[in-house]
Amino acid sequence: MQADTRLFGKIDIEDEKIIKMDQGIVGFPDLKHFALIHDIEGDDDGSSISWLQSMEEPAFAMPVMDPLLVKPDYNPMFSDEYLSALGDVSAENGLILVTVTVPTDLKEMSVNLRAPFVINTDNMQAAQIIVEDDLPVRFKIYDILNEKAGE
Repeated sequence: MQADTRLFGKIDIEDEKIIKMDQGIVGFPDLKHFALIHDIEGDDDGSSISWLQSMEEPAFAMPVMDPLLVKPDYNPMFSDEYLSALGDVSAENGLILVTVTVPTDLKEMSVNLRAPFVINTDNMQAAQIIVEDDLPVRFKIYDILNEKAGE
């Protein structure tokens, strides 16, 4: 499938790599098909941001990252009813991503640990799930990423 994107121009995405979110995402319930785009030109230090690109809306691309890169003890609790809609999600086929907010002042950069995306990589079904834990919506990551870059 070819996608027209604001950030990346025209890109080809294999149909089997399209992520399906039947419920849409918070604030955008009509956007249901996405591609996960990685920055292949960036240096692979493990802290790079990927993009969740809408296949329906070229202008919509949300920065996401693996939460374990900035919070190694991240282990949110999910309700079984949410996970069951994604199929058999396990540690082997489950991918968890969190949204990244990059404001003008980079020192205020944060991730949303309260509403991660859970993706079943076997069937590419996904959902944005509000976790039951008392986790922050704005977990600041600037200092953490700087520290990792210095290692």
